[in-house]
Amino acid sequence: MTTVLGISAFYHDSAAAIIKDGKILAAAQEERFSRKKHDASYPFNAINYVLDESNLNLSQVEHIVFFEKPFLKFERLLETHLAFAPRGFKSFSLSMPIWLREKLFQKRYLFDNLKQHDENFTDINKINFSEHHYSHAASAFFPSPFEEAIILTLDGVGEWATSTIGIGRGNNLKILKEIHFPHSLGLLYSAFTYYTGFKVNSGEYKLMGLAPYGEPKYKEIIMNNLLDLKEDGSFRLNMKYFNYTTGLTMTNKYFSDLFKHPVRNSRDLLTQFHMDIASSIQAVTEEIIVRISKNLVAEYKIKNLCLAGGVALNCVANGKILKHKIFDNVWIQPAAGDAGGSLGAALAYWYQELNKPRMIFKDQMQGSYLGPKFDEYSIEKELNSSNANFEKKSSKDIISIVAKELSNNKIIGWFQGRMEFGPRALGGRSILADPRSEKMQKELNLKIKFRESFRPFAPSVIREKVNEWFELNQDSPYMLLVAEIKKSKQMKMSETDKKLFGIEKLNVKRSSLPAVTHVDYSARIQTVHKDTNPKYYDLLKEFEKITDCPVLVNTSFNVRGEPIVCSIKDAFNCFMGTNLDILVIEDFILFKEDQDKSLLIDYKNKFELD
Repeated sequence: MTTVLGISAFYHDSAAAIIKDGKILAAAQEERFSRKKHDASYPFNAINYVLDESNLNLSQVEHIVFFEKPFLKFERLLETHLAFAPRGFKSFSLSMPIWLREKLFQKRYLFDNLKQHDENFTDINKINFSEHHYSHAASAFFPSPFEEAIILTLDGVGEWATSTIGIGRGNNLKILKEIHFPHSLGLLYSAFTYYTGFKVNSGEYKLMGLAPYGEPKYKEIIMNNLLDLKEDGSFRLNMKYFNYTTGLTMTNKYFSDLFKHPVRNSRDLLTQFHMDIASSIQAVTEEIIVRISKNLVAEYKIKNLCLAGGVALNCVANGKILKHKIFDNVWIQPAAGDAGGSLGAALAYWYQELNKPRMIFKDQMQGSYLGPKFDEYSIEKELNSSNANFEKKSSKDIISIVAKELSNNKIIGWFQGRMEFGPRALGGRSILADPRSEKMQKELNLKIKFRESFRPFAPSVIREKVNEWFELNQDSPYMLLVAEIKKSKQMKMSETDKKLFGIEKLNVKRSSLPAVTHVDYSARIQTVHKDTNPKYYDLLKEFEKITDCPVLVNTSFNVRGEPIVCSIKDAFNCFMGTNLDILVIEDFILFKEDQDKSLLIDYKNKFELD
């Protein structure tokens, strides 16, 4: 038996993952335990969890791998500041102390932290280092169901690389091409996130969700001024317009002058201009990714694609790869961002350094249900200590009651099995609702999630029925592909509706699934599979029996700015702090009207806005 512990940390979304003899045992982000969104600190709680889940003390783990190489990153920092000197001295002087204190001597820093888990852990030489984009690539290829694949990784920046192309065959993975900092598709997208007044590294989803409300009016300005894009999808950015190499902001005055608007303050109203800007950068991103994809197929003649890196979470762009039928098969790592680097680092070491044979089967990620779960005793104990009023039912009764309540427009907190690894709730820590309701999208955004009304919701659908409701006929278990609602389910817009602008479009009923139909008739789809989540699958079947609809709204169990709930306490607090009607934890059910009103809490301002 050989175990490898993977760790990612110190930028954003710290996480830990553990594998045993090549099998993924557990993985989780630190934010779920610390309750601090995108927590970048040393993942103490996540490491404790994965060790507990695998019944190991740290001293029993043979290999520990950090997901990137700090010395290479430091080299990039120094070279960048020398290249742009004397500009950027302020950002340089702010970043140096933490590098000299912690990051540069990361092996010792990690060792000192790791000793907290186990006083018998004494061997610093167990600690190894992967490379950032190699970790991403490994996280995408090794758990995929492919013997051979092209691997594309795209994000902000690792050590030097911002984009890589690799080939995976069996247990071997080679990176063949790279684009280097400061030329970065992830940072280009983040520059527009910043410019439209959203928070970098968390607001990119908002920019993507805002895009369909606008028109890509500024696409040519971006293409002609901000980047030099080649036919094969490679690119260089015009650094005249960006400030991230030397400053404390993403864009500069030239950028604002180019688009004739200042950077939006996050408190200001979103205007049609911001929607058009969002639409334009989304269109540019899609064009780059489609060009790269077409060139990869032409050059390497391999029809399987694996994706990872933060840009791989842009499910609209992923959907375009499918729509253009560039590859026969596409597989995307569900924890595509830095959190997934922990898993990739462990897998890379197992296959590359230890040269172990690779096991290939359909879903090595196990539905991405790799986090904690709770037994009956723990749940009952925690609910009693919270003074909750609850009932225990059989699993069959739970399915029957919840399906009925959902059909009556009740909103359910659904806490079942193991927590998901990655940014999406997939039926383990989810809020569920009826997609047929015209009011549900607004209700969920404003009264449950406490977030902007324009943000779309995703459908979960029984895998066997996906093609009856959506223009998709393949697995999408991780909610990372966007496709259109089936034409037969769409409703034609009137001439008056077509003339609406921006957020006004939100109120138009577009399909028989209005709560999950975005303004461009698209939906971010999760296919639900009986083998990975039987209880959620059975719930969808029961809901279909009542309503003839095998689809539910599925959004993450949290409010804006809060990490997805992890513990029973987290779930109960969120239940009592929002307008959720019912909370279901395994086979325990809680109705809001039965709870002690003095336990209601003001949850809206508890978490810093994302």
